Amino acid sequence: MAAETAATAMAGRIPEGGVFDGSGADPFVMRMPGFHSTALGAHDIVGQTFYIAANMMLAFTLFFFVQASLVPKQWRTSVTVAGIVTGIAWYNYNYMKSVWIYTQESPTVYRYCDWLITVPLQIVEFYFILEAAGKVPGALGVRLLFTSLVMLFGGWFAETDQLDKVSGFVIGMSGWLYILYEVFAGEASRIAVGLKGNKSAQQAFYWLRLIVSVGWSIYPIGYAVAFIISFGGWAPNSYMVVQVWRNVIYNLADLVNKGAFGLCVWSAATSAESSAATQAY
Repeated sequence: MAAETAATAMAGRIPEGGVFDGSGADPFVMRMPGFHSTALGAHDIVGQTFYIAANMMLAFTLFFFVQASLVPKQWRTSVTVAGIVTGIAWYNYNYMKSVWIYTQESPTVYRYCDWLITVPLQIVEFYFILEAAGKVPGALGVRLLFTSLVMLFGGWFAETDQLDKVSGFVIGMSGWLYILYEVFAGEASRIAVGLKGNKSAQQAFYWLRLIVSVGWSIYPIGYAVAFIISFGGWAPNSYMVVQVWRNVIYNLADLVNKGAFGLCVWSAATSAESSAATQAY
């Protein structure tokens, strides 16, 4: 048992179902700065990214809620939804950072509980923007919501070891690629052609589509680096990539995709206001 524990520690891996009670914990993890501490360690880079993300989500939330009352009426729901997305993320990040600081382990369940709410809400933003071009079939919204959940459940089941990592990756990528198909070549893309008479909605659709394609690609990259690809001498499933790199990448992705997503909607709303003021003048 002692030899197995030592080998596990040297490999930099956390044993399945490890108990972090000071007696059964992986020695490698017990040596990490901040283990079993409630305070952020000076050298805990991952913990710092959790704090930065939480603070930025709060700032975004306050900004969007204030701006929601100032933008044109037709954009208020979209800007409010952007604030709800970052507000939910801020709430969950407060728990995630506490879990990380105390255990030095990824707060996977909290993270996916956050994504299962915020990602579908972001998909709803597409639906609201497309409605500026006219009536949008409800089936399109249902398809986008369903595939976003397929994408998330594939990753969640794999990261919590209810499914093997490659199968989870394939399922998650399938959902994401279908969403990309819809916004670039499918029905959503065809409806978006009707936005040409609405410059602000066209601008929002363009930038949101860019975020969903480029910004969301950060998540599968983080997943692949952690579980599939042998990178920089660190084997898949090592502590460095599973816990450290994965969480830094996911935190960065959340900041870009939740904050920038909302800013794109807000920018389009202010653009619409400016256009209306110019025409009135």
